[in-house]
Amino acid sequence: MTHEELEESVPLYAAGALDRTERQALEAHLLSGCASCHAALKDHQSVAALLPLGLSQTSPPRALKATIMAGRNPAPIPEEAAQKEPAKPSLEPGEWMNHLFPPIAPARSWSLPWAVGLATLVIVAVGGYLSWNVVTQRSEDTSNIQQLESALQDKSTTLAILQREVGEQAKALAAVRSDLQQRTNEAAEAKEQLAQREADLEEARVQLSQRSGARTGGTPQDELATLLRIPNIKAVSLTGSDVAKHAAGFLLYDARTQKVWLYSVNLPECPNGTTYQLWAIQAKPVSLGTFHMDRGDTAHLLVKKVSNFTDAKTFALSLEPSGGRPQPTGPIYLLSRS
Repeated sequence: MTHEELEESVPLYAAGALDRTERQALEAHLLSGCASCHAALKDHQSVAALLPLGLSQTSPPRALKATIMAGRNPAPIPEEAAQKEPAKPSLEPGEWMNHLFPPIAPARSWSLPWAVGLATLVIVAVGGYLSWNVVTQRSEDTSNIQQLESALQDKSTTLAILQREVGEQAKALAAVRSDLQQRTNEAAEAKEQLAQREADLEEARVQLSQRSGARTGGTPQDELATLLRIPNIKAVSLTGSDVAKHAAGFLLYDARTQKVWLYSVNLPECPNGTTYQLWAIQAKPVSLGTFHMDRGDTAHLLVKKVSNFTDAKTFALSLEPSGGRPQPTGPIYLLSRS
């Protein structure tokens, strides 16, 4: 069937005048979602619902009540009559979808109200239990949260106390360190003062010894022995070279008098026409003096006044021609350690 033919059969469908085949075709068309046919069916159904109101009223037969009351206990329908009863030819008007979604007929039972009440009671009980369980669980959670907050507050208080104690201990430790540093500085200052007083005392002793030696005719060896006891005296050690392996010596420098004391031992005797010459090597060698070793001499003391002793990096003793030379020309016998 075409759409126009189906649309023309809508009024007949609303009035219940279609046969089974036409009705099923129109219902299938309506289920396909045709908007115009749905609107036309709605309009015609509203008109069809008003048709009974246009009929004249008639009084029911007097025997109708008796017939209805008798129908409450109807006699069993004979099997042959039941077989001959024609099937319902079609759906009622407006019930065109019931064959697709047939309604479920409620089961008639005397226990239905009791079942409904029991189900309602079970639902209420379950709901009450769930509500009570939720309330109880929420109360427990609230209690646990309050306990955790209380514990956290206690921990925060304890942490604040510990931080305050740590801060106080840090301040006390800083004060102790400051006091210790101050006492260390005072001790170092006292030590320097003590060393200075010892040096002053030793200097006084040296001066007294020198004055006593001048009066009694003291020797340079006595002055050397006095210098060896002064702690602030500059000392330089000299070792023998390959030509004089057993020779040795040392230099003492007295900054007060700017004198250099060379004490050497085990040097070979000077051949005729030669002498030992002491050098202070700075940018270039500078002669500090000469001396002669005779046969049988094992030690010698040379005393010279030098103003720039501390500028020298190395000291050496060489064998030079008599009278010395401006710079070393002979072999080196003693050399200071670098």
